[in-house]
Amino acid sequence: MPERPLNFRLRSSRSLLIKRYSRDHNATHSVTHCNTLQHTATHCNTLQHTATYCNALQHTATHCNTLQHTATRCNTLQHTTTHCNTLQHTATHYNTLQHTTTHCNALQHTATHCNTLQHTATHCNTLQRTTTHCNTLQHTATHCNTLQHIATYCNTLQHTTTHYNTLQHTTTHCNTLQHTATHCNTLNLCLCSSRSLLIKM
Repeated sequence: MPERPLNFRLRSSRSLLIKRYSRDHNATHSVTHCNTLQHTATHCNTLQHTATYCNALQHTATHCNTLQHTATRCNTLQHTTTHCNTLQHTATHYNTLQHTTTHCNALQHTATHCNTLQHTATHCNTLQRTTTHCNTLQHTATHCNTLQHIATYCNTLQHTTTHYNTLQHTTTHCNTLQHTATHCNTLNLCLCSSRSLLIKM
């Protein structure tokens, strides 16, 4: 059952005292009055002690409320600190990832550049091989031109030799014919001389 207020208890005590005083009015006034005062003083001390205790409890309750508010605020601050630590860790992790991403981009750019250089080197090697092959073909063409010139010169010499052989054969034939004609003339002269002799005879 909840405790009644102090004023109510004081009024109740006063009413009790009045009733007791009226009831014991026939008793010795001094003794009754002393007893009543003593009882009232004891009761007042009890009430004062109760009031002091209540004030102490009220002060304790207020202090408890303050402590509870402080604890709630501390929990909030602790939660905020934990959240801040989490955010800081996340930010650090993000910075690490950003740094890693930047490094990866740099490596990717370097790899692309290397691939370009490798492709260029391969192209240069192909061009160098092509140039070497072209030089070989040019040298071969020069050699072929030389051989063709020699063959043309040989053909000219062979044609000249054939023509010379033909002329020599013709000259030989002409000489033969000339020799035959000379022989014929000689025979003709002999026949003419013989005929003249025969006529003279």
